[in-house]
Amino acid sequence: MTDASVQLPQTTASEAEVARAALGRLRTEVGKVVIGQDAVLTSMVIALLCQGHVLLEGVPGTAKTLLIRTLAAALSLDSKRVQFTPDLMPGDVTGSLVYDARSAEFEFREGPVFTNLLLADEINRTPPKTQASLLESMEERQVTVDGVPRKLPDPFVVAATQNPLEFEGTYPLPEAQLDRFLLKVDVPLPSRDAELKVLAAHHHGFDPRDLSRVEAVATAADLATARQAARTVQVADQVMGYVVDVCRATRTSPSLAAGASPRGSTALLATAKAWAWLSGRDYVTPDDVKALARPTLRHRIVLRPEAELDGATPDGILDSVLATVPTPR
Repeated sequence: MTDASVQLPQTTASEAEVARAALGRLRTEVGKVVIGQDAVLTSMVIALLCQGHVLLEGVPGTAKTLLIRTLAAALSLDSKRVQFTPDLMPGDVTGSLVYDARSAEFEFREGPVFTNLLLADEINRTPPKTQASLLESMEERQVTVDGVPRKLPDPFVVAATQNPLEFEGTYPLPEAQLDRFLLKVDVPLPSRDAELKVLAAHHHGFDPRDLSRVEAVATAADLATARQAARTVQVADQVMGYVVDVCRATRTSPSLAAGASPRGSTALLATAKAWAWLSGRDYVTPDDVKALARPTLRHRIVLRPEAELDGATPDGILDSVLATVPTPR
């Protein structure tokens, strides 16, 4: 049984093609500003298609913040940025009740979480209490203050950046919060050629603080149409079984203390469908599943201490799993 049995809003083939072309222009436009990070950009587009959140990990200076700002500008989406610091409080993110002396009543003032694309910059530099302030908004798309739930705008996506955990002054995200992220994307240092292009752009006057030249080449309506179209991508029973088998294999790996949960398997299915649709297909292949397994599952598995001491990594374990689970033909 496939997800075709679920009644979804229908888009015509022409509407889907228009939306796909718009997202193609989006990737091209953002790529003009953020050089050498095409894979990271594609991951962000997949997250937008799935209405999922992304954790971007990399050393400072690899254009993580610039990517999110440029993406919001090219999509005509409202975007806000929160710099996570050790003294940041939960109310600074979600909003809080403020006493109005004129009306002698408390009124709610929205925090920066009330936006379409929230950039949670250096999320692992703030203590767990403030990190947890995003849990409800990420899972339920709402914020509850003083017992009153308040809906967030649609779309709503959190793009959180974090420094590698060996950096000074970082607080590891708890497993429950990591699991709320659809993807964890490693942001690499650019290649030599890409870095030369970055320097040339700066030499000729590019200012990363001024994005006025970024054209709005897609809209929230294009994104909504694309989301509907991606959801209707077909998944054969064998491929759906492959997704399940890959996730179940992580739960029995001797190197892992915890494997991917069913939330991980549903996430892998969703990202594989989004990638298939972006690639111009209306069906998922096992290669789509393999392509998205690392970013979708690497943050959902927990290594045993002895495996870490032996030099094992989440990506290495996932590669071993993919190599041992039979691929459907």
